[in-house]
Amino acid sequence: MKIKRQKIAKKTLSFYKYNFNFREPYQVLIDGTFCQAALKNKIQIKEQMPKYLMGEVHLCTTNCALKELETLGKELVGARIILQRYQVRKCEHMKSPVPASKCLLSMLEGTNPHHYFVATQDYKLTTGLQKIPGAPLLYIIQNTMVLEKPSQSSLDRVQAIQMGQLVSPVEQQSLRSLKEEQGITKKDGDRRGTKRKRKPHNPNPLSCLKKKKKKKGPTPPLKKIEPGQKRTRSKHKKRKIQGENHAAAPLAKKSESN
Repeated sequence: MKIKRQKIAKKTLSFYKYNFNFREPYQVLIDGTFCQAALKNKIQIKEQMPKYLMGEVHLCTTNCALKELETLGKELVGARIILQRYQVRKCEHMKSPVPASKCLLSMLEGTNPHHYFVATQDYKLTTGLQKIPGAPLLYIIQNTMVLEKPSQSSLDRVQAIQMGQLVSPVEQQSLRSLKEEQGITKKDGDRRGTKRKRKPHNPNPLSCLKKKKKKKGPTPPLKKIEPGQKRTRSKHKKRKIQGENHAAAPLAKKSESN
């Protein structure tokens, strides 16, 4: 039975790794209900969690979860002592604490960008996690730790990605890294105070075309000259004829005098 549970957990982990880019060390948000269940069932969270998830784990909680255990009284002192050993992540409710279920849901920000696992026995928190795609759930049942199968919202998200409607987080990350390598996009610090270098462009193909020669129109037909009618010439020809007449005049005078 233990081997079968390990195989199911491995399959679920590979689903979140491939489709939602989960990587080690895994970050696990824990509330007081999970610690109380572990205490009753004699489960060592710090030792058994890395073995079950087959990787390095960072156990963490929030200030709201700790405050909730303080208000519930002496019955949960043991759970509070266990929870105090883990890292406390900053939440938005430092001044005015809220219930742990509401606080942990706000840490996931609707899309779980920080890739948190959530370990809880709270029914309200569990139903809220099922609506968030890519939010793995851990709980304790029959003295064993269980990683819940992917929710319907996670399956729908993956199906939409496969159909080409969305881009997976893995593809988004690879696209960003490729753009940074090629210099298409830079980090925010590099963008400020730098001017964009324009890439050399090819010349306009229309400007490379050879100029077309203008087609000459048909030559007008020559006019027929009737007998006794003088032939008309163009202006530039008249000027040329007049110049020739002026040059021939003194020669005619000389011949007459002789």
